[in-house]
Amino acid sequence: MIIVDRALQARAEAGNPVKVAMIGAGFMGRGIANQITNSVPGMELVAISNRHIAAAKQAYSEAGIEDVTEVSTVKDLESAIACGAYAVTEDPMLICQAQGIDAVIEVTGAVEFGAHVVMEAIANHKHVIMMNAELDGTVGSILKVYADKAGVILTACDGDQPGVQMNLYRFVKGIGLKPLLCGNIKGLQDPYRNPTTQEGFAKRWGQKAHMVTSFADGSKISFEQAIVANATGMKVAKRGMLGYNFSGHVDEMTNMYDVEELKKWGGIVDYVVGAKPGPGVFVFATHEDPKQRHYLNLYKLGEGPLYSFYTPYHLCHFEVPMSVARAVLFQDHVLSPLGGPLVDVVTTAKIDLKAGETLDGIGYYMTYGQCENSDIVQKQNLLPMGLAEGCRLKRDMSKDEVLTYDDVELPEGRLCDKLRAEQNAYFAQEKTLAAVR
Repeated sequence: MIIVDRALQARAEAGNPVKVAMIGAGFMGRGIANQITNSVPGMELVAISNRHIAAAKQAYSEAGIEDVTEVSTVKDLESAIACGAYAVTEDPMLICQAQGIDAVIEVTGAVEFGAHVVMEAIANHKHVIMMNAELDGTVGSILKVYADKAGVILTACDGDQPGVQMNLYRFVKGIGLKPLLCGNIKGLQDPYRNPTTQEGFAKRWGQKAHMVTSFADGSKISFEQAIVANATGMKVAKRGMLGYNFSGHVDEMTNMYDVEELKKWGGIVDYVVGAKPGPGVFVFATHEDPKQRHYLNLYKLGEGPLYSFYTPYHLCHFEVPMSVARAVLFQDHVLSPLGGPLVDVVTTAKIDLKAGETLDGIGYYMTYGQCENSDIVQKQNLLPMGLAEGCRLKRDMSKDEVLTYDDVELPEGRLCDKLRAEQNAYFAQEKTLAAVR
C-alpha cells in the first residue's frame, strides 16, 4: 500500500486510471469488483468475463454499477472501453485480446481453463495477476518464462496468504535477516473432508462446497506453500510438510525448529494448525551479526537464533488491486517463480480408488494434494495434483497412496499437460547447461 496509494491517486488526478479486466465472477471476483469500483481511486474495472454472463452483471451490480454493455467481439469491447462503458462478456479471450486493458485479474481457480486464459493474455502483452495457486503450482514456472519473453508481469496477488507471506519475507530480508521458514496458520486440516462434510460451512458463507473442501483437506494450502517455495528458493522438510498442531502464539514456536537443519534445506515452507494469530502468516529468520542480535533482543524479539515475524490477517480481495498497481505502475511482482519448480503438489488418494474410475477435481471426493520436493516428484514420476482431474485410473489405489503418471491415462489434448511437459524439459535443459558451466 505504501507508495502505491499515492501513485494511484496521481493517476486519478490526471484522469488516467489503470484499466483492468477480470476473468471469473464468483464469490471472490464479486469482492474484487466491489473493492476496485468503490475503494481504489486511479483504477477502473472496465470489463468482466464469466461463462454465465449473469454472474458478471451481478458482480457489477453488487458494486453499484447497473449500466453495463454486453459484448461479443474484440471490436465491441474496445469501443466500450474507449467510451468509458463497463463491459461484460462470456468470452474470456476478448479480454485477453482487446486493446485498452493494462492488466487481467484471473480469478477462476481452474487449471486447464486458466492456462488458456493466461497464455492468451501474455501473448497479447497484458500483465496477469492470478488468484489461482492451483495453476501457478502446476505450470507457473513455464508461464513465467513466457511472461518474461513477452515483457509482462505474471504474479500471484496481495491478500492471499502466499502474497502476504512474500511481502513479509521481503520485509524481513530487507532489514538484513535471513528468512529460514515461511509459514501459514490454519484452523483445520483433515485430508478426508469432502463437499458433503463442508456443505453447511459453504452455504453459510456463500461459497462453493468444493472450494471450501480444498482448504479443509489441505490441497489449497499445499498449492499456496508450493508457490511460496518456488518464489523464495525454499523446500519442504518432508512430504506433506511438518504441519504441527500448536495452540499457543506463533512466537512460541521458534524453538520447535532446528536452525542448522533449516539452513541445510535453504529454508522451508510449512504450516501450523491452531496457532495464534490465526489466520495469519509468519516468517522465522536468523541474523549472523551478534551486534544486531543484541538489538533484536532489545526490541523484544528474543535472543534467537530464530526470530518470529508475523502478519495476523490476510484480506484477500481487499488487497488484490494493490497487486495490479504494483505490476502496471512499478513492474513489480508480488510473487513469481524464481526459475524451475522446487516444490510441487502431488495427487494422493482420499479414499480407496478402483481401476477404470475417472478422477474428480480438487476439493472433491477422490483425491487431496500434498507438497513434495520437485526432485523427488521427477524421480518418482508422481502425478501433479493440478493435472489429476479427468485422469482415468489404470489400477486400484489404496487410501493415502500417492499416484504416479504410470497409474493413470491422461485426457487427450489438454494445454496444461503440454505446458507441464514443456516445463519439465525446459528446466531439465537449464539444469544441464548450468552443470556444464
